[in-house]
Amino acid sequence: MVAGISLVATLGAAGLTAAPTASAAPQAAPAPGPLVRAISAPVADAPDVDVTKVQAHLTELNAIASRNGGTRKSSGQGYRDSVAYVKNKLQAAGYTVTEQPCTSGCATGAGPNLIAEWPQGDTAKVYMFGSHLDSVAAGPGINDNGSGSAALLETALTLAEHHPAMAARVRFGWWTDEEQGLNGSDFYVNSLSSAERTRIKAYYNFDMIASTNGGYFINHLTSAAAQPMKAYWDSLGLQPEENTEGAGRSDDYSFEQAGIPTSGYAMGASARKTAAQAAKWGGTANRAYDSCYHQSCDTTSNINSTGLNRSVDGIASTLWKLAVTDSTPANDFSLSASPAGGTVDPGTSATTTIATATTSGSAQTVQLSASGAPAGVTVSFSPGSVTSGNSSTMTVATAAGTAPGSYPLTVTGTGSVTHTATYTLTVRGTGSCSGQQLLTNGGFETGTSPWTGDTGAIGSHAGQSAHSGSRFAWLGGYGYSATDSIAQTVTVPAGCAKATLTYWLHIDTDETDRVAYDTFKVKAGSTTLTTLSNTDAASGYVQRTLDLTPYIGQRIALTFTATEDSGLQTSFVLDDAALQVN
Repeated sequence: MVAGISLVATLGAAGLTAAPTASAAPQAAPAPGPLVRAISAPVADAPDVDVTKVQAHLTELNAIASRNGGTRKSSGQGYRDSVAYVKNKLQAAGYTVTEQPCTSGCATGAGPNLIAEWPQGDTAKVYMFGSHLDSVAAGPGINDNGSGSAALLETALTLAEHHPAMAARVRFGWWTDEEQGLNGSDFYVNSLSSAERTRIKAYYNFDMIASTNGGYFINHLTSAAAQPMKAYWDSLGLQPEENTEGAGRSDDYSFEQAGIPTSGYAMGASARKTAAQAAKWGGTANRAYDSCYHQSCDTTSNINSTGLNRSVDGIASTLWKLAVTDSTPANDFSLSASPAGGTVDPGTSATTTIATATTSGSAQTVQLSASGAPAGVTVSFSPGSVTSGNSSTMTVATAAGTAPGSYPLTVTGTGSVTHTATYTLTVRGTGSCSGQQLLTNGGFETGTSPWTGDTGAIGSHAGQSAHSGSRFAWLGGYGYSATDSIAQTVTVPAGCAKATLTYWLHIDTDETDRVAYDTFKVKAGSTTLTTLSNTDAASGYVQRTLDLTPYIGQRIALTFTATEDSGLQTSFVLDDAALQVN
């Protein structure tokens, strides 16, 4: 939550009921208006969101801060590593994820906003859930606002896991530079066209939802937007109150200024709990809701797990009520690729017919896209969108240097619902092998891409040093039960005689027993190639070599994983990885 701002929100769009100001007297809750979707058939209850998984995200955000000077401020590597961590989780779950650079109005060097949309539901109705991902410079920001960010991440992953039928679109936003004045969310809202703003039916903000001495506060408590959130907390007997402390001080204000209805949960910052609130909710009267607000002590020890659990389940309940349906979509279509695969030589192309059919209701416009293409392969559609019942020609073109192998491509058709089909591209080998190094950014000097997983481990961290350059991957080193894992997918070309993986690894440990408490594993796909442990600790880097010749002609994920037990720390510091073929 940004400090030192006290603003009164004004809704500027005609036809919208103004939200109450911070000082407004309580009003009777209005009857839900068109904002809240009318449900013609019962919708399944939202699933319980596992708060231990939310806390695991908080542990990772805290570790990212620890590796980056104790902060995740918007202009630092800690923020960029936080973005990478959240992004990788969402992409793996099937979200459409976009990094939006803040090109005006943000602090110098501020990292990007992160936007993720679940690709199902009516595109004309969007419900948006957001939180700021940055911290102040003074601390890691685990309640402010790792709590909101982690809760939204696990809610998004829960939605993907359950994959319900969607009546509306759900979009998540993690904002940069909030602590400097709501700058990231301001930039996002200002980048929207009038039509795009109209499609957002409500925005829900979550800022400090695990305060240790907290209360239960809702933004614009009596508004139509707030009713699904209030209903959930009412069902727990919490008797929530208006969030007067947070009025105009977090990212919902950027949306309010644009005339978009808003609400959200909060548990309080530096304001003090009253005696009446302590009697109602427990805790200590005349003490700040969060005594570590904007301080270095805002760590994982500064989290109210009960409040966090109630908040994240309320977020899921609201999302399910607004955007999920149990009914079959009125308008639906099918999608298929014929043929479902093709074999080409490098430098040539293949085509397939992407066919659609209306399976229920009326025909609809279907936008076509493809993902999963390797380096040197491009995919195009003619036409790029069709009316269901019609077809498009997909052309898959390979470059002369495209590595031989088999590549599954995912074709996506997006209308009021989303469907996918698989096309398998096989690139023939030439029978000869050009010696080359296949891993990209094996020395970690150019950021985190294309590595996936716990990429917050990648950086220039105090306490360890690189084998060469200035950056490396520090896996483990926590001193408590934790797992770090990074991976990169490569194709080992056919026609080669040998493939060799090399990497430099420094292992240091506080363990004294000759027992393998903490481990480091290298995998190719699901096969473990080697396991090292704290018993292999040495004073400097040691180069390790693994034979990957059995994987020639295959596309594999190379994964490096460190796992610590609950005892003493072991750090596995990885640098200068290379996969050489000849």
